[in-house]
Amino acid sequence: MSSNSADAAARRRTGSVLVALLCLAIFLVDTLSPLDMAIAVLYVVVVTLSATLFGRTGLVTVAGVCVLLTILSFGIIHATDYNISSAMRCFVSVAAIAVTTFLTLRNQQATGALKEQAALLDLSHDAIFVRNLSDTVVYWNRGAERLYGWTRAEAVGQPAGALLKTDYPAPRAEIMGAVLETGHWEGEIVQTTRDGGKLVCASRWSLQRDARGRPSGIMETSSDITERQKAEQELHQVRSDLAHVTRVSTMGELTASIAHEVNQPLAAVVTNGEACLRWLRRAEPDLGEAESSVTRMIANARRASDVVERLRAFARRGTPVRQALDSAELVEDCVLLLERELWNHRVRLELALAPGLPLIEGDRIQLQQVLINLVLNAIQAMEEVPESRRVLHIGTALATPPWPTDGEAELTICVRDTGPGIAPDMFATLFSPFVSTKEDGMGLGLSISRSIAQAHGGRINAALNNEGGMCFSLTLPISGATSPSSTRDIRP
Repeated sequence: MSSNSADAAARRRTGSVLVALLCLAIFLVDTLSPLDMAIAVLYVVVVTLSATLFGRTGLVTVAGVCVLLTILSFGIIHATDYNISSAMRCFVSVAAIAVTTFLTLRNQQATGALKEQAALLDLSHDAIFVRNLSDTVVYWNRGAERLYGWTRAEAVGQPAGALLKTDYPAPRAEIMGAVLETGHWEGEIVQTTRDGGKLVCASRWSLQRDARGRPSGIMETSSDITERQKAEQELHQVRSDLAHVTRVSTMGELTASIAHEVNQPLAAVVTNGEACLRWLRRAEPDLGEAESSVTRMIANARRASDVVERLRAFARRGTPVRQALDSAELVEDCVLLLERELWNHRVRLELALAPGLPLIEGDRIQLQQVLINLVLNAIQAMEEVPESRRVLHIGTALATPPWPTDGEAELTICVRDTGPGIAPDMFATLFSPFVSTKEDGMGLGLSISRSIAQAHGGRINAALNNEGGMCFSLTLPISGATSPSSTRDIRP
């Protein structure tokens, strides 16, 4: 037997003796005292005391004994001088004992139900505590003891704010207003444990009301998500590193295009420099032509610098930067990098960039990575197709979401090729890591592209074209602003 059980048994034995002595004392006073009053009413004290010592059966037994002692005392005293007054006092005493017993039994039942509910809450692994509207803790379960470190005795009666030093995602007054209005609130908060540690918790608040419907307290259920959040951050970092690796790998595939993009303006710089020298070496230097040559040199040098900066931005590892982007410019930037690839593979490019579309919001480099990956896949998929049939179509348009969103539209960028397509049974694993239709493919491009799209609140879908080939559509939420019509010259 545990020490707690032994202590409880000792308290019950002591209480039983006390109840028996109290019953005897009241019986003797009621029977032997000359006082003309309902002394037996004092048995209600015995019933009330018994409620803290015995269960339902024990309480009813004690109440029955009290009633019998009351009647026995009445019989002894008034056996020969019975009168209506004494009978009424006896009746009042018995009625008082009966009513007290009934109310005590109901209270025991309600208390038992509350204890059962509290025991169920103690089984929860989550921290659950209740605080009144003045922020004082009135209930503290075992999950809260384990999570925060304070025992129930230490926490109950303490201000929750001072105890946990909670950091809220919004002003506390604003959150309380939402709870009082809607009856609940959910969010992530940072709380402090007894030893000073910081916990990130997913917290759910529920408003409690009294019998009249007035707010009386708030039950807060908190789950420790510190490790989960840390794991998500580490996973995000791994995905970011993997995306960077694939960008560098993509640059390796674009060596010819990169060389073409850089060499073209550099060759123009050399040509204009030689022309400038010829104009200056004349017997009468033509300064006007020389100035024009220098101006063209500067323009081509800047163009080469822009290409290098674009490539550096694409290859560098950095924190994603969200900004409003023009979908047409995004596509055109990717086409400039892939222009040589299109020419080498003899692929004809068709652009259908709708003017005046709303802007999208996202990281330019990451979205460029997605589009370059889709376009490269399309170009490589058409290698076995006759040159006359190699057509790459890139288009932008507004799309209606497949679910109700108050009429908000999305923007879709479609990349469509005329290659052989893929087998229907491959669609289920098309976006899975390390699954590729190419012999030397890593199988990461589409997986990473889908992760980037989802991180932007969008999605990537794949479908077979009716006329053959594949169509990949990148769908992204719009930012609300409208982009100007594109004026850049993109040569198919």
